[in-house]
Amino acid sequence: QVQLVESGGGLVQAGDSLIVSCAASGRTITTYSMGWFRQAPGKEREFVALITRIGLSTYYADSVKGRFSISRDNRKNTVYLQMDSLKPEDTAVYYCAGDPTIYVTTDYRNYAYWGQGTQVTVSS
Repeated sequence: QVQLVESGGGLVQAGDSLIVSCAASGRTITTYSMGWFRQAPGKEREFVALITRIGLSTYYADSVKGRFSISRDNRKNTVYLQMDSLKPEDTAVYYCAGDPTIYVTTDYRNYAYWGQGTQVTVSS
């Protein structure tokens, strides 16, 4: 069983940067695809970014491409999401998720492990 704990969220102004982290425990996530998703009030959870096992490839939602960067440190069993040029529409709870299968998917329903989420609020 894998436990995921996000940290680093907070209140920032538009244009600022923020990095959120996801620390895994229980077992190594080296062979997991890891994703970041977000959910704003009244909206469905949406894909933000993912990094494949070992970090060979990354994928981003069009809305964050060029502004966000996902990375992983397998020695620390941790995944990061660097968020630059933040916009008010980026305001949401950000969730880290792990997928132990060999498939690469942006569909949140295919991820088996989830953190509790961390709030990111961007003021205008």
